[in-house]
Amino acid sequence: MARDRRDYYYHQAKEEGYRSRASFKLKQINERHKVIKRGDSVVDLGAAPGGWLQVAKELSGGKVLGVDLQRIVPIEGVETIQGDINAESTIKKIIKIVGEKGADVVLCDAAPNLSGTWSYDHARSIELSTSALECAKKILKPKGNFVVKVFQGDMFNDYMEKVRDNFVHVKAYSPQASRSQSAEIYVIGKKFLTAPLRKGDKFVVDIENLGSSGDGAVLIEGFVVFVKEVEVGEKVRIKIKDVKPNFAFADVEERLGKSESPEKPESSD
Repeated sequence: MARDRRDYYYHQAKEEGYRSRASFKLKQINERHKVIKRGDSVVDLGAAPGGWLQVAKELSGGKVLGVDLQRIVPIEGVETIQGDINAESTIKKIIKIVGEKGADVVLCDAAPNLSGTWSYDHARSIELSTSALECAKKILKPKGNFVVKVFQGDMFNDYMEKVRDNFVHVKAYSPQASRSQSAEIYVIGKKFLTAPLRKGDKFVVDIENLGSSGDGAVLIEGFVVFVKEVEVGEKVRIKIKDVKPNFAFADVEERLGKSESPEKPESSD
């Protein structure tokens, strides 16, 4: 606490009526990455004591919901749930409040209780941020945004790949309000993907049509996939290389001759 009393953002939070110096982190994240816009519905996971909820309400002016294992002291215009984000009962309560279409933004500034053993604390941080990601996947709208705090360490890159599998744009960012000695960093995912396929998936397809650019265009579970350097009538094994909100791109892994049957998916390796 002595360090906090000397801290600029601690004093600013007190002066401006925020519950936590972390409020300025969300302000800086949003200034840089524009994750929350006016009218957005926002869910904050691990929200106590409520500093991010205050800022989220200021930024969006829309429906804002905080979820935490602890009780959150009420904030005007903000709804709260006391519950575990891993529990389906909590997910159902969130959906009931934000609506069946889901939330525009999911935030998580939660951190595990620190033991002082770095490898253990890092692993706990990854576990918590993974829970936040899994929750976000259940409650976000298509093309929604996600912000989560993670401690850097040897599992960080693997976690980033998990986020990249689910969002079009993913970046890591350290706001100025984070303490210089802190290992925390914020992972920002924009445009949540709800496609029925992911990067690295493999399929056997028949090329029946070419798109306007000359690439093959196939439908997989109603989702358009563009395949380069193919001809109508070919059967090919493809591997998804990039997924966008409304379409994907794939490369040919193997040419299997002429088409004989409709497309069929092949299990990923």
